Amino acid sequence: MKQLLICLFLVTLTISCGAQAPKAQAENTAVVDFEREYTKEDSVLVVKLLKDAKTQRGKENRMMYFGKKFLGLPYVGHTLELGDKEHLIVNLRELDCTTFVETVLALSICDKNDTRTFDDYCNTLLKIRYRGGEMKDYTSRLHYFTWWGDDNVKMGLVKDIGMEDAPFLGRQTIHINYMSQHPQLYKQLKNHPEFVPVIKKYEDETNGKQYPYILKRDLNWHASTPLAMVRDGDIVAMLTDKDGLDTRHIAIAFWQNGKLHLMHASSLYKKVLMSPETFYEYEAKQPKHTGIRVWRMVE
Repeated sequence: MKQLLICLFLVTLTISCGAQAPKAQAENTAVVDFEREYTKEDSVLVVKLLKDAKTQRGKENRMMYFGKKFLGLPYVGHTLELGDKEHLIVNLRELDCTTFVETVLALSICDKNDTRTFDDYCNTLLKIRYRGGEMKDYTSRLHYFTWWGDDNVKMGLVKDIGMEDAPFLGRQTIHINYMSQHPQLYKQLKNHPEFVPVIKKYEDETNGKQYPYILKRDLNWHASTPLAMVRDGDIVAMLTDKDGLDTRHIAIAFWQNGKLHLMHASSLYKKVLMSPETFYEYEAKQPKHTGIRVWRMVE
């Protein structure tokens, strides 16, 4: 009887421990690791990209080098809205305009710092994506790009190259309230109404701030003009006059034949690409866009 009880105890203990142990994962199956979600494919690719960059990048601009690695990848929106609890989503298989820029920036910073493990990448991505580099809940994510820019400047990851003289001749006055005014459009706000006043508080703290920007009409300037202040690999945010929003699209800038172009995850073309049309031609088709702000990775 005593031996039977011991056996039953050991079986129960094994089942209990086994329920907490990680299961074998197929390469394309999501791995939930503490507060991160990724696939084996993602983690392997991050390490490979960072390892290869050490010998293959040469003198090429880091943001351009890593950005080109994702050309042709499918555009997919809302990839960060998985599950009900906020966690770090690592997805290098499908990107939207913001996650494309965040992914490229995180890889570039890791390469600069010679930190090349998957954990290094995740820690860097978390700093980029969340206020003060701390992931607490949905409200700590930098949803508006004004928040993103201010926080990443404060963290020392990027610098705002805006100036009050040419080519930054415009001045944007922030008025954001789209999220708090339309919580039904955001799954997390719809499921957690207690988040709405927190988001509104952050919106109110930002409203009224002013930032210099480059007017849309001036994006047609040649590389020999003050627009040359924008360099290959700079992060650009397209501003909007739509009520309650600050930006509508995010990309990486580059020069080609003396004109500024975009490398971005395009919802129109459904993939990451280097646009053959100039930045000015792209913006001319966007009636609600007013101009651009520009950030540069701190080297």
